Amino acid sequence: MRAEQDTTLIPLKVLVAGGFGVGKTTLVRSMSEIPPLLTEQAMTAASIGVDDAAVVPDKQTTTVAMDFGRITVDDSLILYLFGTPGQSRFWFMWDELARGCVGAVVLVDLRRIDDCFPAIDYFENRRLPFVVAVNEFPGTDAYDDATIRDALALPPDCPLVRMDARRADSGLTTLITLVEHALARTTAAAS
Repeated sequence: MRAEQDTTLIPLKVLVAGGFGVGKTTLVRSMSEIPPLLTEQAMTAASIGVDDAAVVPDKQTTTVAMDFGRITVDDSLILYLFGTPGQSRFWFMWDELARGCVGAVVLVDLRRIDDCFPAIDYFENRRLPFVVAVNEFPGTDAYDDATIRDALALPPDCPLVRMDARRADSGLTTLITLVEHALARTTAAAS
């Protein structure tokens, strides 16, 4: 008879944040090993003049509370993904969603770079670790990392990654970068 190993499961809560239509729901959907909980609702005439869908004209739904997914990394690590709603009228929920999180992925659409500033400010003000993930939409102008970092006024220790939210492997690389960044900050703070 084999002795069973005692493995302690480490759950980590990760937020996925950013502006309206930047790919938060797509990332959670592509990464989750379980059917994700999505709170998407159809966009109606009430959103005209409130939600700027000009850059994402095919967008028919929007997140109104949160998205939730789960990723089992190995026998000891599990990530819980919480996608935040992007519109300012839902920002009051971010404090509850952020409670107990290890850090966040801030998605950026370079066609609408200003939309990511509220998320970056939120995590900087609360001193929560975050990575900036440029979601590379087709037809987006190419900018080098130094130009993007300068435009976002990112501190040197904030990771900047490029990704495709539709691809799980791309999302996994982003999440690994976040977890490594959060661990490095925790280790530095303990020293």
